[in-house]
Amino acid sequence: MGLSLATAERWVERWELQQQRYAVDREERFTVIADVVEHVTAGRTAPPLVVDLGCGPGSLAARLARRLPDAEIVAVDRDPVLLELGRTHHPDAARYVDAEIGAPGWVQALDLDRPLDAAVSTTALHYLDRDTLLGTYRQLAGLLRPGGVLVNGDHLPQGPAGPAGIAAHVGRCRADRQRVFAHEDWGSWWAAVGDDPELTDLLTERRRREAPLGTGRPAELPLSAHLELLRQAGFGKAGPVWQYGDSCVVVAVR
Repeated sequence: MGLSLATAERWVERWELQQQRYAVDREERFTVIADVVEHVTAGRTAPPLVVDLGCGPGSLAARLARRLPDAEIVAVDRDPVLLELGRTHHPDAARYVDAEIGAPGWVQALDLDRPLDAAVSTTALHYLDRDTLLGTYRQLAGLLRPGGVLVNGDHLPQGPAGPAGIAAHVGRCRADRQRVFAHEDWGSWWAAVGDDPELTDLLTERRRREAPLGTGRPAELPLSAHLELLRQAGFGKAGPVWQYGDSCVVVAVR
């Protein structure tokens, strides 16, 4: 199931372009996450240990590795196509782990030998149902050292007390100003991947896994609910450090 480097490069490049349709100021969000990890690990003698949750093809892991070249990054995802793209295109950025976040045994699959300095994620955790999300937050709190952080960049709508509709509109306007409309979207990217014979075996495995996955309803929780779950899970402090519309970077401190 190995890929050629040329194939991986082509599909990762197209992935990066189509993802710009969905993440407001995507590159700035990556930079903010790296700012936080760099800050909380400054002055420590051991190399930073970071887990990238829902790593996809290694977009965030690769940027963190460039920013923090001494860091040990463990990148975890359940999608065999995206994992193989990451392993091939960004082989030195991370150690890639095939596991479903929140499923039994996923923490053991990380094979960590010391507490984490940071757990990071972008647009992955909102797929978890509320109970799985709380359990995952508790597991991450147990994996992090005191003072370690969970840094989550995601679309988290405002709650009923906030101007949710206006915030979402502001985000859409920002995205429209930045968008190159020739970019393909999520569906067309996957449709095109389906025509690549190098990816046939990986796509077959992806389809095999899809049926039993995702039995719970995605949480679709507002920012305030995420902050409350983080506190319930054992994080001492939690709050947004960057936000545009409903696109946020939330930091929770162990």
